[in-house]
Amino acid sequence: MAELHLWQRDILILIFLGWSNFLPILGRVVFKKYLSTPLDLGYRWIDNNYLLGPHKTWRGLIVSIIGTGLASHFTPFGLILGLKLATFSMSGDLISSFVKRRIGLKSGSRSFLLDQGLESFLPLWILKDSLFICWTEIILIVSSFILLEITLSPIFYMLHIRRNPH
Repeated sequence: MAELHLWQRDILILIFLGWSNFLPILGRVVFKKYLSTPLDLGYRWIDNNYLLGPHKTWRGLIVSIIGTGLASHFTPFGLILGLKLATFSMSGDLISSFVKRRIGLKSGSRSFLLDQGLESFLPLWILKDSLFICWTEIILIVSSFILLEITLSPIFYMLHIRRNPH
């Protein structure tokens, strides 16, 4: 990543975070019911709520990780870093879904910061050294990701790409 300026690297990180989180939505639109089995297989926790919910599917996980890895392969990040970024971003998304189910929020409901915060913070925190970023950059990238997500989600909803406006 030596050939990238710091601001270019940070924008590329932001793009791949967004891409890894948009691909499951795009996958649902393109592949319809194919691989739409929920990751939690419909199992419920001791509170009788789903572990993750029906919107967290094998299709979304696979499309996100493979699609982000392939896209990053053509950048200075390379395939492996893209695969890791998407894997940890999806892990953050799954953790936030698990927490949301435990506090009684239904699948698709909004929880400000928990929704966007963990899926952007977790990969940056874990890959901090691999991405050559500092804590200030992590804060800026996570903040930018949250602002972009809040801004773009209603637009994707109006275009019938997202199921809900948040």
